[in-house]
Amino acid sequence: MDFPRELDHAKDLVAIFELVKRATQAITGRSRAGLMLALADLGNHPHGFLGAFYPLASNVIVMNKVPLLRIQETNPELYRHYAFYVLLHEYLHSVGIVDEARCREEAHRIAETLLGPDHLVTQISADFTKFFPNLVFPDVAWQPSGLTLEFVPNFDRGSVSYIA
Repeated sequence: MDFPRELDHAKDLVAIFELVKRATQAITGRSRAGLMLALADLGNHPHGFLGAFYPLASNVIVMNKVPLLRIQETNPELYRHYAFYVLLHEYLHSVGIVDEARCREEAHRIAETLLGPDHLVTQISADFTKFFPNLVFPDVAWQPSGLTLEFVPNFDRGSVSYIA
């Protein structure tokens, strides 16, 4: 499989996630079915932002929609690469890699192995802030008043082999 080409042709978060699952399976031998993706406003902090999180022992990845929207507006050519890296990182948590440092290392290893050392995802996994310094609003910190989840339909569609 030509992972760089597949990523270039991925049309949405669902397609990107299917590629994340195949990449993880190919390199680690680990897989997980039945996940959902929810988009939410996770707020901002001047020293960084939360791209996504995976609540342990759950079946949902919650992705911060604010950075996704900002990347689409300001640097759309990085959208797929950002989404791939963030979904890969959280998917690795869902398959049992809970240590944050180990998860980052594993995401970098997968990206470098399948996409190559010069690919944007590999570079993002090595130094995230180099690519997205403008995602943080300086001197502004906010948390949303409530967490509203918007579930992405047909997410993890590759795990469904029947029609209910």
